[in-house]
Amino acid sequence: MGYQEVARDILTHVGGRENIASLVHCATRLRFKLKDQKKAAAEALKKNPGVIMVVESGGQFQVVIGNHVHDVYNAVCAEAGITEDMAQQEQVPGEKVSLLSRLIDIVSAVFTPFIGVMAASGILKGLLAMAVVFGWLATDSGTYKLWFAASDALFYFFPLVLGYTAGKKFGGNPFITMAIGGALTHPVVMQALDAGAATEYFLGIPITFINYSSSVIPIIFAAWVSCWVEKQGNKLLPSAVRNFFTPLFCLAITVPLTFLLIGPAATWLSQMLAHGYQAIYAFAPWLAGAVMGAIWQVCVIFGLHWGMVPLMINNLSVFGHDTLLPLLLPAIMGQVGACLGVFLQTRDTRLKMLAGSAVSAGIFGITEPAVYGVTLPNRRPFIFGCVAGAFGGAIVGLSQSNVYSFGFANIFTIAQMIPPGGIDASVWGAVIGMFVALVLACGLTYIAGLPRSETTQKVATSTSENDILAPMSGTVLAMDQVPDSTFASGLLGEGAAIIPLTGKVIAPFYGEVASLFQTRHAIGLLSNSGIEVLIHIGIDTVKLNGQHFTTHVKVGDKIKPGDLLIEFDRQAILDAGYDLATPVIISNSDEYTAVTRLTNNHSIDSGMPFLTVQH
Repeated sequence: MGYQEVARDILTHVGGRENIASLVHCATRLRFKLKDQKKAAAEALKKNPGVIMVVESGGQFQVVIGNHVHDVYNAVCAEAGITEDMAQQEQVPGEKVSLLSRLIDIVSAVFTPFIGVMAASGILKGLLAMAVVFGWLATDSGTYKLWFAASDALFYFFPLVLGYTAGKKFGGNPFITMAIGGALTHPVVMQALDAGAATEYFLGIPITFINYSSSVIPIIFAAWVSCWVEKQGNKLLPSAVRNFFTPLFCLAITVPLTFLLIGPAATWLSQMLAHGYQAIYAFAPWLAGAVMGAIWQVCVIFGLHWGMVPLMINNLSVFGHDTLLPLLLPAIMGQVGACLGVFLQTRDTRLKMLAGSAVSAGIFGITEPAVYGVTLPNRRPFIFGCVAGAFGGAIVGLSQSNVYSFGFANIFTIAQMIPPGGIDASVWGAVIGMFVALVLACGLTYIAGLPRSETTQKVATSTSENDILAPMSGTVLAMDQVPDSTFASGLLGEGAAIIPLTGKVIAPFYGEVASLFQTRHAIGLLSNSGIEVLIHIGIDTVKLNGQHFTTHVKVGDKIKPGDLLIEFDRQAILDAGYDLATPVIISNSDEYTAVTRLTNNHSIDSGMPFLTVQH
C-alpha cells in the first residue's frame, strides 16, 4: 500500500488528528500518545496490510510498521499537519503514569531520534577493529584516523546530542541544553582535567572535574534542571527581555550547578549502577545470559527494553566495555531461527514470504517483523525462540563476552566484540551461543512449531457415528462469542466455531456434500448417520463473491474424514477486513437432545474430535 493510504488509515483508527497528543517513531514503530485511548481501534488497524502489529504499552499506542517506518511517519505528519515541535512528547491532562512508564518514556524519547546513527557508529567501530586485527588497516594511517573519528564522534560528544534531545523531551529550548552538554566536553574543561594538580574554585566552592565525554546520566539531569529554570524565567521575565535573559540564567545557573553537584552525583549514580550490574553478572554469568536470552523479546513487546539502553551505554562509559549487549544476541537469533523454521516448514505462500523477509531483517537486529508478523501469532515459534535464546545466552554468559562500542544487537555485533588484543575465546563463545540459538530455534520450530498440514496429518477415527471432527485447525470459540447475532443466537442451530490458523477445510465425517454455496464460502454436509452440518467460513464473507475461495468437491460427492473440501486465502480475507470466525453448525440440532463439544482446549488441530450429538 502507498504510504499516504496507510497514513490515512492509521489516522482514522487512532481517533483522528485531534486525538493525538504526541507522535515519535523509533526503528520500526510509530509511537503515539493519545488523549483518549478509547477512541483508538487497535483490532481494526491490525487488519491493514501495511501494519505488522499494534501494541499498547507504557502509555503509548504503538503501531509496528517495519523498516519503512520513517516514510510512514512523514506521511502521517503530512496528512495530519503535525510539525516537528507538535510531534514531541506531551503530558496528557489528567493522565496517571507509573514511575517505570515515565522513565521508559523519557529514555525512548531521548534516544530514539539518533538510535540509527548510534547503531551505525557502533558497527563502524567494530569493522575498524576487525580491519586492524586482520592487518587490513594500521592505527596510525590516515584512513583509520578518519573512519575512527567518524565512528567515535557521536559517543565522544554524547552530552551535546543528548542535551538536544533531552531538552526537546523536557519541553525546553534544545539549543540551551545542547550548549550545556558542550560545556561538559569543552577543551578548557578537558585541559583542567588533564592538568589534575591544583584545585580550582567557583565562587569559593571547589570544582570537581570529571571526564563527561561519552557520559549519559549527567546531561539528562542537567537538561531537566535547565528546562525547569527556563520555564520559571519565561513566567517571571517580561516578553521584551525573555529571549535573552532566560537562556542567560539557564547557562549561568545550570552549568556551574552541573559541575558542582549534578555531575558528581550523577557520576556516582552511574558508577553504582555499573558496579551493581557487574556484581549481579559476576555471581552467575551463565544465569544472567539465560535470563536475558529468554526475556529480551518479551521486554521488546512491552517496550521495557528501553530501560536497558542507558545501562549498556553506562557500562561502556564506566568500564570501557559492556557484557549486557552480547547476552541479547542469542535472543535476537532465536527469533530469527524460529522464522527460518517457519519459512522451511510452512506451505502458506504469504506466511513463507513474511518469514523470509523477517529472517533478513532479524539478522540486522530488527525483530519486530519476526515477532509480530510470524512467531508471536503462531505462539509456539515465539516460545521456541525464547527457549533457544536462553540456551544461547547461557553460553555467551559463560564465555564472558564483551562489546567495546554500542549498537543494535545484530550480526555485526560480533565485530564490536573484538578486544584490542585480537580475537579471543570470548568472541568465539558469542559466535557459538548465537549459532546454537539460531539452529535450536529453527529445529524446534520446523519439527513442532506449526500445526501439522491437513494433507499429511493423521486424522482421528470417529469412535461414534454421532461424532463430528474438527474441519480445520485453529482457536475454538463458543457459539455465543461469534461476532454475528444470527449465529450467536443459535437460530441456525447449535455448535461451536473455530478461528482458523490455516486455509483448509477438511471433511469431519463419512457422508456426502449436501450443498455448496455459489460464493464457495460455506458448505453443507450430511453424514451417513443423518447429521446435517453447515461450515460457514468467516463472517459476511459472502460479500467476497467467491474471491479467495477454492472448492475441491461438488454437490453429491461422497466424503470421508480428512478429505480436502475447500481452500481459502486466510490472510487475503483478513486484509479485506473480514472476521474469520468459522461457525460449525449442526443444522438439524432440534432433532437431538444435546449437542456437546468434545474438547475444552483453547485450540484444536483439524481431524481431532470436536462435536457430538446425543439422541
